[in-house]
Amino acid sequence: MAESSVYYYQDGSYSSSGSEDTRKSGDNQDRDPEKKPDIKVRHTEARSGSLLTIILISVLAAALLGSVIYSLDRRNTMYNKVSSLNNKLSLAEAENVRLQSKLESKISAKNVEDYAENVLGMQKIDSSQIEYIKIQTGDVVNIPEQEKGLMAKIKGLFESCVEYFRG
Repeated sequence: MAESSVYYYQDGSYSSSGSEDTRKSGDNQDRDPEKKPDIKVRHTEARSGSLLTIILISVLAAALLGSVIYSLDRRNTMYNKVSSLNNKLSLAEAENVRLQSKLESKISAKNVEDYAENVLGMQKIDSSQIEYIKIQTGDVVNIPEQEKGLMAKIKGLFESCVEYFRG
């Protein structure tokens, strides 16, 4: 670290009070031109507080820089993960489309017909096996009277006996 130096020029023509009255007019002429004025060198020490402040600001700047670099690294890592998962999603969607088309081809009418004939041994129906049924489409429904059951016959017999005794 470089030391700072302050130089003062001392002129004897001025008094310590600094007034004009005390200065002598012939004072400049009495001086020896060969004599050089007195120059005092004064060294100032750097304050220890300023050094501590510089170190503290440097540490703070390094911490901020580190946090920015860390956040950029985290963001880059997350972007890479998202990209990887998007690629996996694209592959899964392509596989889904392939499986759907395979399923549709297996359940087509021709494949079902071939399976029924070859594996299950079924045959196509011919016109001689078809029977047509006529259905009456009227609005009136006729229900034929049904024969009474055993319980109904017993109940009817009991009721007729009760009527007989009542008179």
